[in-house]
Formats: sequence, structure tokens, C-alpha cells
Amino acid sequence: MDRQDTTVTVPWMGAGTEFLGRIVGALPDDAFRAPSALPGWSRAHVVAHLARNAEALSRLANWARTGVETPMYADREQRAAEIESSAQAPVESLRRELVSTADELDAALAALDDTAWRAKVRTALGRAVPAAEVPWMRVREVWLHAIDLDAGAAVADLPAEIVDALLDDVTATLSSRGDCPTVRLAPVDRDRTWPLGPEPDERSVEVRGDAAWVLGWLIGRTAGAGVDAVDAGGGPAALPAAPRWL
Repeated sequence: MDRQDTTVTVPWMGAGTEFLGRIVGALPDDAFRAPSALPGWSRAHVVAHLARNAEALSRLANWARTGVETPMYADREQRAAEIESSAQAPVESLRRELVSTADELDAALAALDDTAWRAKVRTALGRAVPAAEVPWMRVREVWLHAIDLDAGAAVADLPAEIVDALLDDVTATLSSRGDCPTVRLAPVDRDRTWPLGPEPDERSVEVRGDAAWVLGWLIGRTAGAGVDAVDAGGGPAALPAAPRWL
């Protein structure tokens, strides 16, 4: 999957925004202060983060369009402070900002021409990427944080094409890290496998299960539900610990 193919990622982003909106829309107001699936964050924190993230990605789109450098955030401290402050806002404000900031991001991306899509911007982690990668960055946010709200959505609700794209993305990222185990991901509902780690071979442990649940284990959204590990001989093996992704 080419995560810079905006003909694919922009529609995925829109579908994820709609999915997220349905999850948040169904939440009673008093459920916003309950814990999310992310340690230390309430559901209000997750919604606040998504609104601030849309603003930050809009800044990248404007940077690409104008050539004026506008980073996502000044620093990690500013990002954390903005999320914490926003999470304390009235629920109605959180609902409204989730929608309005997503609309603003849509408009900022729609204003980019071919040249602007190719312009380099910088992610919050300092990675230089073309603006064409911004929609994919938002795809990950809206779909995965809809699950993190712990309000009924699960990894099994992710569209198959997004599961596969995330497996492509995450395995490439994690495999470059020194603490990554050598594993082969072998979803039982796919006709392909994903190598994880330096160089998986025929002796490597395989992690099996439906692709969505393999992804859930890989990105720390499940504790291994729906997946099993087998050794080279086909016997049961201990499920490896996946390194932290983001």
C-alpha cells in the first residue's frame, strides 16, 4: 500500500471520520469522563486529542500550500498541555470541536494542488514527509482512536483494506527497531504473510489469527485475544511481546 496515494487515503480518512462520529455521537454526556482504553486518559482526553490532531495536521497542509513553516506542535509539552486543557471543556464543546476541526482539515487538504501535495513537511516526531502522507496520518488517528474510546468499537470493525495497510505500515516501522522480535505474521484470513523483525525465516515463530486481531496484538490494542503463536514445527509457542509502536 502506498500511504501517499491520496486517491485512496482521503476516502479512508472520510470513512474513519464518519465511523468515529457515530461512536462519539452515541456516547452519553456523562460517559466522556469515564476511562478510555488508553492509560491515564478519559474518553474526553481521546476526543480532545483528535480535535487538536486535526488542527495540527491542518497546519501541515497550510505549510505545504503556503511554504510558511507551521509545525504540528511547538513541542511535546505544548501538545500535552493542549490536550489536557481541552479535555476539561464542556462535553458540548468537545463534540462541536471534533466536528469543526475535522471539517477544517478536509478544507485544508482540498486546497492542495499537485505541487503542494509533494511539498515536504515535518511530523511531530521530526520525520520529513510529503504532504501527501498527511491523510494517512489522520486515517490512523480516527480509526484507531475510535477503538481506544472503549465504547463498543473493536479491531474487528476496521475495514479489511485498512487492516492490511496498517500491517504494512506497522511491521515496517517496528522491524527497524533493535528490540523487535523476529516473527512471521500469518493471518488465517489472508493469502499473504507479514515479516516482523530482522529476517524471519522458516524457523521463526508465526502469529496466527484473523488479520484484525493480529493487528490488535501488534499495536497493543489487545492482550493477544484471537491470536496464537506456533513454532517452526507447528506446535504451540509463547506469544512474543510486541514492541511499542507509537
